[in-house]
Amino acid sequence: QVHLVESGGGSVQAGGSLRLSCAASGYTASRNAMGWFRQPPGKGREGVASIGTRSGNTVYADSVKGRFTLSQDNAKNMVYLQMNSLKPEDTAVYYCAAGSTVISLRQDRYNYWGQGTQVTVSS
Repeated sequence: QVHLVESGGGSVQAGGSLRLSCAASGYTASRNAMGWFRQPPGKGREGVASIGTRSGNTVYADSVKGRFTLSQDNAKNMVYLQMNSLKPEDTAVYYCAAGSTVISLRQDRYNYWGQGTQVTVSS
């Protein structure tokens, strides 16, 4: 079992920045990939970014490339999502997820999910 807790969400004006954190605990050795997903109001959940816990390789959704940066601190079992140049369309509940396969923006590649943190970007 892997337990994930997100933090760092909040409200910001367009153009601002936020950093989301995801703390992993439990059997973290099984996680090969960590991902961030988001669910905008009234829409389905979508992949945002993913990082390989051993390789450090990353993949980003086109909508966030150049604005969001994923990083990790394996010693602390932490994953971070730095979000810059935020736009109103980035408003969503953001979820951290852990998976045992390769990095991916597909939800079905992930076994464990956090409870989510709200990000609201006003224009």
